[in-house]
Amino acid sequence: MDNIQQTAAVEETTAAAKKTRRRRKAKRTLAGAFALSIGLSGAGVLASALTPDAQIATAQKDDQALVQEGKDIYDVACITCHGANLQGIEGRGPSLVGIGAGSVYFQVHSGRMPMMSNDAQAERKTPRYTEQQTQALAAYVAANGGGADIVYNEDGTIAQESLRGANYNGQIQAEDVAKGSELFRMNCASCHNFTGQGGALSSGKYAPPLAPANEQEIYQAMLTGPQNMPKFSDRQLSADEKKDIIAYLKSAKETPSPAGWDLGGLGPVAEGLAMWIIGISALCVAAMWIGSRS
Repeated sequence: MDNIQQTAAVEETTAAAKKTRRRRKAKRTLAGAFALSIGLSGAGVLASALTPDAQIATAQKDDQALVQEGKDIYDVACITCHGANLQGIEGRGPSLVGIGAGSVYFQVHSGRMPMMSNDAQAERKTPRYTEQQTQALAAYVAANGGGADIVYNEDGTIAQESLRGANYNGQIQAEDVAKGSELFRMNCASCHNFTGQGGALSSGKYAPPLAPANEQEIYQAMLTGPQNMPKFSDRQLSADEKKDIIAYLKSAKETPSPAGWDLGGLGPVAEGLAMWIIGISALCVAAMWIGSRS
């Protein structure tokens, strides 16, 4: 009887020991799994914090590719006059360090650069490079000294119609045109004429007509001051004031002349003189014809 009791006690002790070991093993497994999950979570958080976002990394890669494309274009079309390091070459071309992407956009997109010959003034012509190539060249120059940047829309496209006035909402606003006309008269009309038709300057230079220029070109011309044109910083003309001037120019271009033939928009004095000369000449011819018949 005692042996049976001892055997039962041993079996109970053994079963209890096995149960305890199983519990300990389960606890260790759970603890290990918990520690592993904590470790993996921490590693994930750390990796996400230190690793650049995929879109940002792609954008940086695209920017580098754009700059390299611009350098390739520069080495072919610009290096002869502006030097290997954008430092400029005396008698050929000025330094491009610090002029910014906006200035490059104006000069290249309007076809003024590359120049056909070293004349008194670069003339507008059909651009040699596409808009993508122009942006690449602008990115390369901007990467070597900064400067005025191109104005972009929120979606990343180059701003054009959105520059048509400070209050542009799909249509040019009359208040922007009124303010822009006053600003244009005070700052620009002395060279470009009242309606942006251009005019002659000294030493074989001239103020070009503004009708062919798009909104971005006009904005960058005011901001960077190409050739003989003065620079209008944001202290002199705010961004909204530049937009109002653009609104006036585009409105003047797109609004038909109320008198029919506008004679090139030369202004009331020149137009009146032309009408007087033409009218008097016509009357003289008519009088002579009538006299010859009498």
